[in-house]
Amino acid sequence: MSDVAPPVKSPCIEVCSLNNEDVCIGCYRTANEIIEWFSANDERKQEILAAVTDRRGETQ
Repeated sequence: MSDVAPPVKSPCIEVCSLNNEDVCIGCYRTANEIIEWFSANDERKQEILAAVTDRRGETQ
């Protein structure tokens, strides 16, 4: 058994379009979070996913 955690999965659903607040209508990440994702460590990715969850909840 391995202690290596699987990589944090991107929330991207390939519906890439930013709204007036600079938030993607597909994954709910900000433009800066999308850019940052590629170099972010797993801890930062988890923080971004938490923000995504909050934003998604605000729109529903």
